[in-house]
Amino acid sequence: MKKLSNIRLLMFYPLILSFLILNLVSCGGKSDNKQSAKTEFNDTVSVEITKVAMQQLTSRKTFSATLEGEEQANVYAKIPERITKIGTKVGNYVTSGSLLFELDKGGSAAQFYQAKAAYLNAEKNYERMKNLLKAGAISQQAFDAAETQYKVSKANFDAAKSVVEITSPLAGIVTAINVNLGDLSNPQMPLATIANIGKMKAKFNVGENDITTIYVGQHIQVYTEADPGKIQTGKITQISRSANIQSRTFEVQAIFPNTSDKFFKPGMFCTVSVELKTANDVLVIPASSIVDVNNEKGVYLVKDNKAYFQTVNTGLSNSQFTEVTSGLNAGETIVSVGMSYLKNGTVVIVSNK
Repeated sequence: MKKLSNIRLLMFYPLILSFLILNLVSCGGKSDNKQSAKTEFNDTVSVEITKVAMQQLTSRKTFSATLEGEEQANVYAKIPERITKIGTKVGNYVTSGSLLFELDKGGSAAQFYQAKAAYLNAEKNYERMKNLLKAGAISQQAFDAAETQYKVSKANFDAAKSVVEITSPLAGIVTAINVNLGDLSNPQMPLATIANIGKMKAKFNVGENDITTIYVGQHIQVYTEADPGKIQTGKITQISRSANIQSRTFEVQAIFPNTSDKFFKPGMFCTVSVELKTANDVLVIPASSIVDVNNEKGVYLVKDNKAYFQTVNTGLSNSQFTEVTSGLNAGETIVSVGMSYLKNGTVVIVSNK
């Protein structure tokens, strides 16, 4: 009997051992959970803070623009003819009417020498008839006919001359020459570009959502990626009254003075910053301090070295700052750097005191 009792005890040993192991695991899990909770509660996060302040806030929006001279003209040939002379260089200053290009005057399309011969012949006949009229040898009617023929021939010659002797339509800098000596001119392609670059014109496109905030006389700032430190101020001078059919945007033009070293040049890409609206004495916080928690927009307030999430309503904004219309008061302290590591009640260490 004693032997049978020992056998039964041996059968229950595995069950007792399993029960003890489960008990130990369960206790260990609870201990770990308590330890995790304790660690989470005692975690500290290093942050930077800022004060909510009352100040002026200006809302701006930037657009990509292309530059032209305030006065700018592309020079075209009227006929396809060989280029025999280039009378200027890129960067030269030219006056209005100065010679830029000469085309082959003997070419089949020019008709220059024919017009010149007819003009010289008509001029001689006119002078002869003028002397005869003074002597009373011809009638006034005969003289009028000779004078008319002279004027018509001169006009034809001047027109033929303007076709082969291409001049500048305005005073300015030669910003581009697109042909070489001996090339055949193409009436569809510009030979050169002349621009007055003392003042520059910025052209940019504005969408329908923003066009209502743009007006003539509005101040702008212009700068380029090549030298962002060179910022020029100008004004909007023209707004298109209809949208481009393809892009559904409105073309806007603005004029601004060039720098003393004429840094801005026709054809350059630049950024135009437009001042849309200004608000005075409003609550302002860094735009980067606003976070989204459970689909609610807010900031982390710092009180007694702990961070607490506070929902806010916002108004005017620019790339750096945002107006707060409700949820905060002037002088309160908020987290400006390190928000992503925070939860309600997190203990914070301020690193920018």
